[in-house]
Amino acid sequence: MEALYNLFPDYARDLKLNLQNVLKQAELTAQQTWGTAVASAIATRNPELTKAVLAEAAQQMSPEALNAAKAAAAIMGMNNVYYRFQHLSGNERYSEIPARLRMQVIRSHGSDPVDFELWCTAVSAINACSVCVASHEGVLRQKGVTEETILAAIRIASVIHGSASVLDAVSIQA
Repeated sequence: MEALYNLFPDYARDLKLNLQNVLKQAELTAQQTWGTAVASAIATRNPELTKAVLAEAAQQMSPEALNAAKAAAAIMGMNNVYYRFQHLSGNERYSEIPARLRMQVIRSHGSDPVDFELWCTAVSAINACSVCVASHEGVLRQKGVTEETILAAIRIASVIHGSASVLDAVSIQA
């Protein structure tokens, strides 16, 4: 991660410091933290950020949890587009038509269900899908997860997203 932090320009010092800090929040376990970082980094599509986060996460998480975090990013990348379209179109008929999209990984990811929901919520926040955010946040609340824990994951997602934007700009200028 140090090499990644060195890529941040002076104007993004706040993001660099925030990235260092959000990866140490007391509200989240190490698995929740790094799974959220992995899913969020993949959702941003920034290669440098994703590579650095994956390398660090591999040391912090079990292989099964790491795979589940990747799966959360993958499935929500699809679902967020599909369900965001339903919401944005304003046509209620679309929600009556079966999705006919395979989503088995949501039930068979092989990791802690609460952690997987956190990761799905973080990716949905990055992808601005209000339907998915509301759905996954509701499941988390039903499972007894506090607002502080949920916001800790969203904090990671927001900082990862902002960091990816800065790193994209840096790579364009290089």
